[in-house]
Amino acid sequence: MTIPALLTLLASGALIAAVPAYAADVAAGKALAEEVCVDCHGDDGKGDDESPDITPLELSTKEFVQAMQDYQSGKRTKAPKMARAAKKLSAEQVADVAAYFATLK
Repeated sequence: MTIPALLTLLASGALIAAVPAYAADVAAGKALAEEVCVDCHGDDGKGDDESPDITPLELSTKEFVQAMQDYQSGKRTKAPKMARAAKKLSAEQVADVAAYFATLK
C-alpha cells in the first residue's frame, strides 16, 4: 500500500469515528418533547396555524434532525423561539426527540 493510499484510509477512518452514533431513546424523547415541544407543536406533533406539523407524515426523522441542526447552527433563523429551544439540546437529545416524533401518526 502506498503512503497516499494509507493516509486516505486513515483519514477516512478518523472521519467515521468522529461521527457520533446514538441509540435513540424514545421514552427520553417523549419526556423531552412533553417538556419542550408540546407548547407549540401539541401533544400529537401536528402543530397549529403558527407551528408546523412535525409528525413523520410531514417530516422524516432525517429532516427533523437536519432542521434542529440548522436551528442550532444559526442556518435557520425564521423562528427565534425554535432556535433557542434547539440550542439547548445535545445531539443525543435531538436523536431521542426525533425517535419519539417518528412514533406518532
